[in-house]
Amino acid sequence: MDKNPPLVTIAIPTFNRADTYLVPALESALSQTYPNIEIIVSDNCSTDHTELVVKRFNDKRIRYVKQEKNIGGANNSNYCLEQAKGVYFTQLHDDNLMDPDFIESCMRAVHFSHDVGIIRTGTRWIDSQGHVLKELPNMGGGLPLDAFFRAYFSQKAPMYLCSTLFNTARIKELGGFHSKHNLLEDVIADVKIGAKYGRQDIQEMKASFRKHDSEMTWAAKVSDWCEESLILIDLMCDLAPTNKNRVRAEGMRAMSSFMYQFARKIQSPRERVIAYGHIFKTFEYKQFPPSINRLIYSNIFIRGLRFLKRRLSAKLEFSKIN
Repeated sequence: MDKNPPLVTIAIPTFNRADTYLVPALESALSQTYPNIEIIVSDNCSTDHTELVVKRFNDKRIRYVKQEKNIGGANNSNYCLEQAKGVYFTQLHDDNLMDPDFIESCMRAVHFSHDVGIIRTGTRWIDSQGHVLKELPNMGGGLPLDAFFRAYFSQKAPMYLCSTLFNTARIKELGGFHSKHNLLEDVIADVKIGAKYGRQDIQEMKASFRKHDSEMTWAAKVSDWCEESLILIDLMCDLAPTNKNRVRAEGMRAMSSFMYQFARKIQSPRERVIAYGHIFKTFEYKQFPPSINRLIYSNIFIRGLRFLKRRLSAKLEFSKIN
């Protein structure tokens, strides 16, 4: 370990999760093997006993702040960034986890340098009980920018806040985490800083993103998600102009697929169909809705194609005979 390792800020913006995921998230931050950390817990005016839970840890590395009113998730995240004193900054949402050696692995990978734009590891998905649902190693190491973007679209180089260290000065210079609907603000920041100031990719999974029914990801409208996805694709094309056509084509297919997954969660059949139509049009018909895909690959459809093929062949043979 370097004798003077750079300070790393772990930010935990939280709201009303004292009895669910906040404790394991905070425990994972406190269990870091890296010695030089500060932890900022910004309580977004919770109505539960979040303050009591945090203060029970009685750890001098924790700075707890309770907002006087709910300032919104995006503002709460950026408040944490404003308060950060670390050379590097990571945001751990109050339902996610980091491995004990997450920060140490990142710092060793850059030889404790102060100058790297972003440092990224692989990510695993876990459920509400902490069981692993999916493993996503980060295969972005050494890839040129356009290939890195395409690896993101194929989930070979996933971008999650819990598995990313940002250079604090650079993210502040960018103005923090912002996007039109504050849905892909973290990915947009990741892309801009990595492209301008460089990135370090670590293949191993060192953090966990929790998938559960109450995750805030799904609270927005499909139309907002679609618009922000197009903004991200346009940004990537601007940053990698030599291969922008390929980046755009793969981005449109990938993001439309993600949007369909989102739309499937809509309870109302009518609203779900409307959402499918919006996605289909927004992404220039790059990918069919899941119901049509199932039809295309169903046995009935395949048998129908074979029947038409036999009829066509028979007609051609009849024409030759006559």
